[in-house]
Amino acid sequence: MEIRMDQLVQAIANGLEIVECELLGASTSHGKRIAVLCALMGRETGMSDEEIKTVTTCALFHDNALTEYIQYMHKNKDREKNFKLHCEYGQRNVELLPFKSDVSGLILYHHEHADGSGLYGKKENEFPLGAQLIAIADMVDVRHHLQRVDAEKLPEIRDEIAAFTGKYYTKIAADALLAVLDENVLLSLYDSNILQTASKMLPAWYITTEDDALMKIAELVAKIIDNKSPFTKRHTIQIANRAWLMGGYYGFDPEKRAKVYLAASLHDLGKLGIPNAILDKPAKLTDEEFGIIKSHVRGTYDLLCDIEGFEEICRWASTHHEKLDGTGYCFGKKDDELDFVDRVLACTDIYQAVCEERPYHPERSHEETMPILWSMADKGFIDREIVKDFDKVMADYSHKYVPDPE
Repeated sequence: MEIRMDQLVQAIANGLEIVECELLGASTSHGKRIAVLCALMGRETGMSDEEIKTVTTCALFHDNALTEYIQYMHKNKDREKNFKLHCEYGQRNVELLPFKSDVSGLILYHHEHADGSGLYGKKENEFPLGAQLIAIADMVDVRHHLQRVDAEKLPEIRDEIAAFTGKYYTKIAADALLAVLDENVLLSLYDSNILQTASKMLPAWYITTEDDALMKIAELVAKIIDNKSPFTKRHTIQIANRAWLMGGYYGFDPEKRAKVYLAASLHDLGKLGIPNAILDKPAKLTDEEFGIIKSHVRGTYDLLCDIEGFEEICRWASTHHEKLDGTGYCFGKKDDELDFVDRVLACTDIYQAVCEERPYHPERSHEETMPILWSMADKGFIDREIVKDFDKVMADYSHKYVPDPE
């Protein structure tokens, strides 16, 4: 089965943009505008289709290390070092994706300047063309708010691009942007148009569900989600690893096991839209705050539901708070509507949430965790046979991390 990789990347980027708006006050759809401009400039400079897929994906993901960078920034006030880490972590993460053309330096050097005054002192022609395109699109969008700038200011924007050529912008990147940035393109970047523009302009990219890349994508997404809060720093990856372990126990074939691992990695994607003030709150949540927390499941579903070939993974990722008696959320499904993987992932999420440290409870051992799962099974919330299997399989990992898949 094939999955639209470009649609999955856009879904993850959508989640990242929510965080960027919350924590940094960034503009909406920033990544999509950079990607669209890079697609146009890539064609103008003669890039191949594979090179355009790579540079537009990196453009969408140029701030992919945002959550990790924000956590580090709270501990370290050295702005330049922090900014470099944002580039270095981002480059490391994007190299997990299955590109067919060279990705080297595309995110690492996206804050370089033509005159060598950027973060790493790279001058014109000393860093990749793709990074040059991301750099100019990023800076122009940040400076001029292309999501809403008046079209009458286009000549002013173009004049500034020309004036900064050789200083901030390389000549090849500036020439390409000046060649494509007309009034129609500017209007296509507005918030009201950018989704349609991105859908039309960004090249389709397919992978199969048998592709080993699924595991790498899962690893990348887990890093992004887990770094949203210090209290979830291992939550997603441990749920994915536990799901992988249970998949082996149940004898899932390699493709199904990888799909379950990816679904587990994506299950909290909607939490990127939950304010940190609620995620990190040490006291009991109010009813309103708990309602906001519960909305993350619908957020996950909404981000994933339109991806071609992703129907089963989307469902598995979006049913981890359902209960067999129909009292769960967000769909209120009952036992006959929940398949075996739905049930396994629900137990996995509960087990990890109960055993790990949270603002409102300390870390728990396996022996302290299982009575809570058995109680929920007794109440008819979760599958008793799966709970029995968890008691057997997870006993060896009390106060231990389940290792990453080999």
